[in-house]
Amino acid sequence: SGDIVIRNDTGVTEGSEISMFYDPMVAKLCTWAPTRLAAIDAMSEALDSFVVDGIEHNMPFLAALMQHPRWREGRISTAFISEEYPDGFAPIVPDSEEKAVLAAIATAVELLRRDRLDRLGGRLAPHSGVLKRDWVVKIGKDYLSASVIEGMISIPMELGLSIDGGTALTVASDWRPGDLIWRGTVGDRRVAAQIRPVPNGLRIAWKGMSVTARAMLPRTAELERLMPEKVAPDTSKMLLCPMPGLVVSIAVVEGQEVKAGETLAVVEAMKMENVLRAERDLTVSKLKAKPGDSLAVDAVIMEFA
Repeated sequence: SGDIVIRNDTGVTEGSEISMFYDPMVAKLCTWAPTRLAAIDAMSEALDSFVVDGIEHNMPFLAALMQHPRWREGRISTAFISEEYPDGFAPIVPDSEEKAVLAAIATAVELLRRDRLDRLGGRLAPHSGVLKRDWVVKIGKDYLSASVIEGMISIPMELGLSIDGGTALTVASDWRPGDLIWRGTVGDRRVAAQIRPVPNGLRIAWKGMSVTARAMLPRTAELERLMPEKVAPDTSKMLLCPMPGLVVSIAVVEGQEVKAGETLAVVEAMKMENVLRAERDLTVSKLKAKPGDSLAVDAVIMEFA
C-alpha cells in the first residue's frame, strides 16, 4: 500500500515438482520501499503472511533475520550466518511486550472457539450466555493472566484485554476459525501472525518468534501447573535405529574404542543398506542388538561409555 511494493516471483503451480537436489526455490519474495528499514518491515509482514505448509522451509529463519540488528543496519558479510548463528538457528525468544501480544491473540482465538462450541446444537444443557472474562495463557513455561475488560464475541471481533494486569489493549480482527493467518491489531501494533492448531492450544509464528500458546480457564491453569513435566530421555550415549529395519552387521565389540566417522552398524530398510557411523570419539559399553534382529524405530542398537 502507498509507497510499498511487494512482488512474489514464482513459477510454481499445482502439480509442480521442486527437486531438493539442484535449485529448491519455491518463490522469491521481494519488497521495495523508500527506505531500507521500511522495506525490511514490509518484508517482515509479507513473510508472516506467506503460507507454505507440508514441508520444512526457511521462512522462520528469514522472518527472524528481518528483526536482527545487524541485518537492519546493513552490517552484513558472507560470514554473517556463521558469526550470528554458530550453533544453528533458533526462533527469537519473545520479550514481555511481545508475549502480551501473543497472549492476546491466543485469548481472542480461544474465546471465539469456545463461543462456537457453546452454541452447538444438541447440548445437554443450554449455554448460559455469560462471557467468561478471566483466562490464563501459558506460553512456554510462563503463565499470563488475561482479562476481558469490554467487548463481545463476534466476527469481526473487537475486545479490550488486559494481559498480566497491564493496561487494556484493544484487540481487533476479522479472523475466522480455519484461517491460517491471524490479521488484526493489538493495541497500536498491526499484526499478521501464522497460527496452527496443536493439542489444547495454538502454535503462533510472528516476526521470527514461534511459540505454543494455550489459553485456559484459571481453574484449568491451576491444575495444569501440578502436572509433572515429562523429561525427554538422554539418548546421547546410545545408538538408535533410525527406522524400522533388519540389522545386517555390527562392526564393533564391547569395550572397543571408536573414532568419529567409523562404522558402527549396518541396518537394511526398504531394500537399502544404511551405514550408521560414530558422530564422535567414543567407547562401546554394551551391544543391545545382533545381526539378524528386526528393530523398530528408535530401538537401542548399542550403548556407549
